[in-house]
Amino acid sequence: METEYRSRLSYKNKELNFEDTSLKEVLANYPTPLYLYSEKELIANFREFESGAKQLGCDFDICFALKANPNKELLKILAKLGCGADIVSGGELSRALEAGIPASKIVFSGVGKLESEIDQALAAKINSFNVESIEELQMINSRAKAAGQIARVALRLNPKVKAITHKYISTGFKTHKFGLLEEDILSVVNDTAYWTSAKLVGLSVHIGSQLTNLDATGLAVKATSECAKKLPCKLEFIDVGGGLGVNYSNEQSPKAPSIDSYMKVIKDNLDPGYEVKALFEPGRRIVASAGIFLAKVIRSKKSEDCNFLIVDGGMNDFARPSLYEAYHEIFPSLQSDELAPTDIVGPICESSDCFGEKRMMPKLGSEDFIAIADTGAYGFSMSSNYNMREKPAEAILELNGTVRRV
Repeated sequence: METEYRSRLSYKNKELNFEDTSLKEVLANYPTPLYLYSEKELIANFREFESGAKQLGCDFDICFALKANPNKELLKILAKLGCGADIVSGGELSRALEAGIPASKIVFSGVGKLESEIDQALAAKINSFNVESIEELQMINSRAKAAGQIARVALRLNPKVKAITHKYISTGFKTHKFGLLEEDILSVVNDTAYWTSAKLVGLSVHIGSQLTNLDATGLAVKATSECAKKLPCKLEFIDVGGGLGVNYSNEQSPKAPSIDSYMKVIKDNLDPGYEVKALFEPGRRIVASAGIFLAKVIRSKKSEDCNFLIVDGGMNDFARPSLYEAYHEIFPSLQSDELAPTDIVGPICESSDCFGEKRMMPKLGSEDFIAIADTGAYGFSMSSNYNMREKPAEAILELNGTVRRV
């Protein structure tokens, strides 16, 4: 079963609204470029994922991937819902703890953990390190010994599967830098030198992001489950990773799977005879649809039959279109029947600074704006100060309809 694309953006009296809030009124009080998040949508997405996970019939934890969106106010909302965190840096660890996420629900992923970050995570007493190499395990064991602790460790399996997604966000094949091959895992678990101050508590796997075809997901989970049965000790959990895709348009093909169909794949490939807690690391699926990106029109420009709409947001503010050639729906502030194919571009001095090509848009002036849909994931978190530009502002539309800068 697949999900259908839906947007929180709609028109009322030909003016653009986010849920039931006038965006024109929002921008009368807030600067652009601006990320605006919906608390209602964030909660609904988490609850949908949580409800689906209950179908597994086993204990589970949902660890939100902070790399998707580390906004502290959003994390506070998720923490109150019982959500954990998947982190990839010491900075993300600090942010998760500041937001009230318990250390016991934090897993630390990533191939380049620094010694100082390992020390920081040990001091915080996180749930586990998702270990990506033998040298990393050696360092964690050494730092834990120096701290007089036993480090909790999950070895990340590289299952040698090719996920159908953009090549830059595929992470589960042997040519990728992530994880350990099964033969290396089975070798290292039997070498006592690595385990004097470390304890193996889990296996993890993660094969990529924006996954819409679940064939490789099933293979990866099955490989992890089979590997677990070959280990000399019983595990506490299997971390099945994240990466479940979302729909960015009505025309997207293939469509993103529903939560129910995703959970069925997980359940079908976890060995029911090997009772273990499941950990999930969703990011995009929780937060993508909860955010929009707003940019005001600076001016328009015509070059023979080419129409350009120049806005004050750029690729430094929202990088996905320029980095991945990603498609996002773009909504003009006003509804009109008179439309023309238009390239929506920013002020950055690169031709890749384009949010959409040949989009059917009305004629907009300097008092108008655009809204780019579904930018809650990998939007602000990937923004930069390129061209010495300030980073975009962020605000949240709360459950009571109030907009608050965050």
